[in-house]
Amino acid sequence: MRASRDWFERLYGIYHKRERVHPDPLEFLYGYPDGRDRKIVALVAATLAFGRVGQILKAVGNVLDRIGAGPREFVEEAGQADRESAFETFRYRFVTGAEMASLFRALREVLRECGSLNACFLEGFPGDSETVMPALDPFAARLARHGGTGFLLPLPGRKSACKRLNLFLRWMVRKDDVDPGGWEGVSPDRLLVPLDTHMHRLCRRLGITARKDGSMTTALEITRFFRGLAPGDPVRYDFALTRFGMGLSAADNGGEGSFSPREMNRRRIGNG
Repeated sequence: MRASRDWFERLYGIYHKRERVHPDPLEFLYGYPDGRDRKIVALVAATLAFGRVGQILKAVGNVLDRIGAGPREFVEEAGQADRESAFETFRYRFVTGAEMASLFRALREVLRECGSLNACFLEGFPGDSETVMPALDPFAARLARHGGTGFLLPLPGRKSACKRLNLFLRWMVRKDDVDPGGWEGVSPDRLLVPLDTHMHRLCRRLGITARKDGSMTTALEITRFFRGLAPGDPVRYDFALTRFGMGLSAADNGGEGSFSPREMNRRRIGNG
């Protein structure tokens, strides 16, 4: 049983609000009014957006504390010794301080070469592409070439759904009360769903996909479904659905069977 567009719109109306953002790494972006700083913070927050949300927030906050109040200034002016010193004791799960230092080195080199992350992305983005997918590999590879960022920026060519990179793009391309925007040259209609565990589970239960793997193929299938509901903004419901999925109780989440919109209305949406 699939939910109707009206059901998704109702969900959007309940959850897609600034006051619903916490806890989410997106909240860090709101503290940086200068777009040059905010885009650096966005990439850091997105690359670390794996694991339990409480631990994600601690890790992102830790990185931002280490680089100081001016992220763009740190990227442009810190030398290799400064970067290594700043992250000498950093570790988040299997991300080491050396990898974080490499990410900031890569950011410096890309900004020197392209002027901005936005410009770097556009270099690999064909204007006639249906989605941003063709630009993901060149963008991640450009950063990896300078920093060896490894796990922080997986490549779709290796079948990854690139959830964190697509999350970063959602934040940068969409602009409303939740997503701050700031990029030019990429239309929201090209975005891909940032496929995480919550989104995947929910889409399986709604019958949007029957695929069990969290691959790029699955992300594309789910994106096509949402493009049918919102052609100009296929990730319109992403934040609301993720928030809704995270809020379901353990009992609601048991098993992999069907989970109808009517039942979800009764259990969660009906209660606000």
